[in-house]
Order: sequence, then structure tokens, then C-alpha cells
Amino acid sequence: MRKKGGKEKLNRLANKHVLQLSIILFLLIIIAVVVIVARKVIINNGQATNFETEEISNNDDSEQSQNTTNSTNETGTENSSNTVTASNNLSLLDDWQIRLVNRDNPLPDDFTVELENLDASRKFDKRAIEPLKQMICDMRDRGIKNIWAQSTYRSIEYQKGLYEKSINKYLKQGKSQEEAQKLTDEYINRPGTSEHHLGLAVDFNNVDEGFENTKAYKWLLENASDYGFILRYPKEKEDITGIEYEPWHWRYVGPEHAKKMKEQNLCLEEYVLGSNLV
Repeated sequence: MRKKGGKEKLNRLANKHVLQLSIILFLLIIIAVVVIVARKVIINNGQATNFETEEISNNDDSEQSQNTTNSTNETGTENSSNTVTASNNLSLLDDWQIRLVNRDNPLPDDFTVELENLDASRKFDKRAIEPLKQMICDMRDRGIKNIWAQSTYRSIEYQKGLYEKSINKYLKQGKSQEEAQKLTDEYINRPGTSEHHLGLAVDFNNVDEGFENTKAYKWLLENASDYGFILRYPKEKEDITGIEYEPWHWRYVGPEHAKKMKEQNLCLEEYVLGSNLV
């Protein structure tokens, strides 16, 4: 009987140990599962965090890019949404209305233009003469009677005569040839480089700075762009145009261009050359 009891006792102990081992194994499995799940959660959270960081970084780059663009528009000369220049619109180079003629851009020897008489002695580009006539007519209808076109189209030969006459005037005043030419260049373009060769420029009245004190000048500043004309050589743009202020000299560029130049306070060099201006 004692042997049988001892065997049963051993069986119970063995079963107890098996149960304990099973419980321990079960707990180990649970712990392993928890560790695996926790690890996945940590990894996923890390990836989510990285994604959010990248998205924020991209947003920062976008904002920085936008700020850079805005800064360029505020401080730079080229607001691409408003300013039309030859640097971003090559079609302007072929636009007869805003052809740039100056010392750096002389006309070719074979340049021709179809003209029409403004009066008995003055001619203008046939394509732009009606706006000029209408502008002068409207000024007179508004009580500005003292207005007339003093000079319009000039041939190269005529320009040559004006240029030499000016130089001789300064020579007679005791200026040197160099001084006389420099003084002349401030007001008169050399033959082949004058806008008057285009038939698109008009000088009003007595061709002197006193014109800026007239009602005609004030009216032109306000309304000339509606007819397609601009003040070609403004006082604040002398360093750019290379020509001294001429309140009497107005240039036809077409209403669309004239209004944009007026709104943006641009002279023709700035408008056509844009960021390429030096």
C-alpha cells in the first residue's frame, strides 16, 4: 500500500510541474506577442512621425519659395503677372508700336515707314496718325486751344542738320568740340538713333521745359495713355533713357502698352528691356 501511495504522489507532483510549465510557457507566449505588437506600434508611430515631419518640411519649403517669389516681386523689377517685357515676351521685339530706337539701338539703313500728312508740312506714321489727331482734337474741345505739333517725323538727313546746328551753337559759345557734342547729346539724338525717324514721336508747342507748366501738359499726363501716347523722356528716368527731361516729347506705343507703362511708372527702355536693362 505504501508503494502505491508513493507512486500516486509522484504522479500528482509531475502533473503539477507540467501545469506550472504550461502556465509559464503560456505567459512567455503572451509576453512575446505583446513585445511584437508593441514593436510594430513603435515602428509605425516612428514612420508616421517621419511622414509628418517631411510634410511639414515640404510646407516650409513651399512657404519659403512663395516668400522668395513675393520678395522678388516686391523688390525686383519683374512682376511676371503684371509687367510685360521683352525678356519674358519675345513677341514684343516684333511690335512696331514699341520699337526701341536710341543710341544703342539705331535704325537700319534700309528702314522705311509709310507716312501720312498731319498738316501741310508734318507727317506721322499712317498706322498711328488718327490717335494723334483725335488727341489734339479732344484737347481743343476741352478748352486747351494753345496746342500744336511742332515736330513729328524727321528724315535722317534732317536730323543730321539739327544735330550739327546744335554743335555749332555750342562751339560759338566757346565750348570745345567734345563739350559741344556732349551737350548736344543730352537733348538731340544722333542721326539714325532718333525716335522721330519712326514717325511715332511728336514734339508739342515751343519745345522747351516751360511746356510742363501748361494745361496741355497736365492734361497729357492724365489722358495721353488712353490714346496710346507716353511721355518718352521723364525727369526721373534720365539715367536710363540717356536723354534729359523733355516734357514736350511724346511717343505713340499703343493704348495697351501706354497704360501698362503708366501704371508701373516705366519708361520705354525699362518696359522693353526689362531685367536685361543695364
